[in-house]
Amino acid sequence: MSRPDLNLLVTLDVLLAEGSVAKAARRLKLSPSAMSRALARLREATGDPLLVRAGRGLVPTPRAMELSLEAGRLVKEAQAMLRPAERLDLKRLARSFTLRNSDGFVENFGPALLARVAAEAPDVQLRFVPKPDKDSGPMREGSVDLETGVVGGSTGPEVRAQALFRDRFVGVARIGHPLSEGKITAARFAAGRHILISRRGLDRGPVDDALETAGLTRTIATVVGGFSEALALARGTDLIATVPERYTGKLREGLFTFALPVKLAPLTISLMWHPRLDADAAHRWLRGVVREMCGGQRDGNPQKLPTPLLWGDRLSPKAGGKL
Repeated sequence: MSRPDLNLLVTLDVLLAEGSVAKAARRLKLSPSAMSRALARLREATGDPLLVRAGRGLVPTPRAMELSLEAGRLVKEAQAMLRPAERLDLKRLARSFTLRNSDGFVENFGPALLARVAAEAPDVQLRFVPKPDKDSGPMREGSVDLETGVVGGSTGPEVRAQALFRDRFVGVARIGHPLSEGKITAARFAAGRHILISRRGLDRGPVDDALETAGLTRTIATVVGGFSEALALARGTDLIATVPERYTGKLREGLFTFALPVKLAPLTISLMWHPRLDADAAHRWLRGVVREMCGGQRDGNPQKLPTPLLWGDRLSPKAGGKL
């Protein structure tokens, strides 16, 4: 099998962007006949007509639409690879970065992160988008630059990950909830009505497994997809939520927070990105900023986390439910 002519990638990218042989020829400074020959070679290489006549113009085929984003990405990566590395000038850096996170991230870390970015690189824009699942597709496709969360089985094997901080689960209920009086035992905890957080709509979670080992079961009154929904329900009802402590710090303000009377494995919240951005100077800078603002690291010194509560301990409502 003959080796493909990679120069055709540039031609394909321009042709699909312009949707016209004549316009693509002018953009690449080629004659219309040379561009027509290039289109013929592309059709032969892909086994698809790519652009077909529709009235007086050309329209892309479904195969061409599939290739358009991928071709553009490959061309940009090749151009970046062959371009001499420039010293990063943060004051002149004009770029938009997309960060995908679960609810709670923006509330807890967004203000400090935005302030730091604005001070160092005023023309950089951060776009925060929700994280409905752990699919690594958006990072692989380039629509997401950075992601935070727990590395799981569905995380792409090529994804780079660096630990930000360790977190632990805590129980949350409204101020004045019956659990706020007296010792919180596993039996009292299990006897309450609970909110289960599951993006996949599961009917049980790690808390149920931990209770089962103690011979207990709990009642799941409702299932929600995120921390904000669970805490909003806990705030206005007698339902109990179980959420990560540090990740939901701001969301839990004004709520009664207590250490769980059952043991759950701690969480490691990580920063994740696609390896093609490893050497990108601006991306490396942003990764460092996120690590410092969210992971509590400055000059290589990790931030000391709060002393863990003992099983069954309670927080003072005056502290706003924060550990």
